[in-house]
Amino acid sequence: MTISEQIKERLEKEGLSYRANDNISAVLEKGDRALLEDEVRGRVLDLLHSLVIDVENDPNTEQTAHRIAKMFMREVFVGRYEPCPEATNFPNERGFEDMITVGPFSVRSTCSHHFAPILGRCWVGIVPGERVIGISKYARLAEWILNRPQIQEEAAVQLADLLEEKTRPAGLAVMIDAAHSCMSWRGVKEKESTMTTSVWRGVFRTDASLRAEFLARIKK
Repeated sequence: MTISEQIKERLEKEGLSYRANDNISAVLEKGDRALLEDEVRGRVLDLLHSLVIDVENDPNTEQTAHRIAKMFMREVFVGRYEPCPEATNFPNERGFEDMITVGPFSVRSTCSHHFAPILGRCWVGIVPGERVIGISKYARLAEWILNRPQIQEEAAVQLADLLEEKTRPAGLAVMIDAAHSCMSWRGVKEKESTMTTSVWRGVFRTDASLRAEFLARIKK
């Protein structure tokens, strides 16, 4: 049984899904990721052979399978395999109750339909509750969510869910604006278009003036 089959068996036993944008770190054991990376390398090598690429005699591709496996497992899909990063929260001792806006910060992901890059920017608006987190943690948590195969709509919702869990705010806004290589690099080859997704939670859903203030801030 391959390591990927063993991991799937554990996930199914625990009733956990393993869709492209799911995190599966809960069932990974010590050494699994190295074994999985090696299995991925072999699968990519098979793909290169099926594409009729002479990896044995082409110095430009002889290490491509290794590089792709390493890139997937340690970088662009690492959000599937690593636990959620720590995001220490602090008491909102002064009772700050106005909006905090963070961003833009860069986000990078991969379209789960074509495995083509997604590159964009993200903004977060928070009306604090009793706890707050450090400013850098917004970008760190976004990176963890986006570093897996995604569609942008689901990524925005996953990030909003995670930030709500970590901060318990009175209100939350998440906006992502990104260019999709699956649209610019292939298909219609439209190079100028971007996709914008927004998620509104808490008081942002009911207070139009608060939404307008957030949108005005991020347009500066």
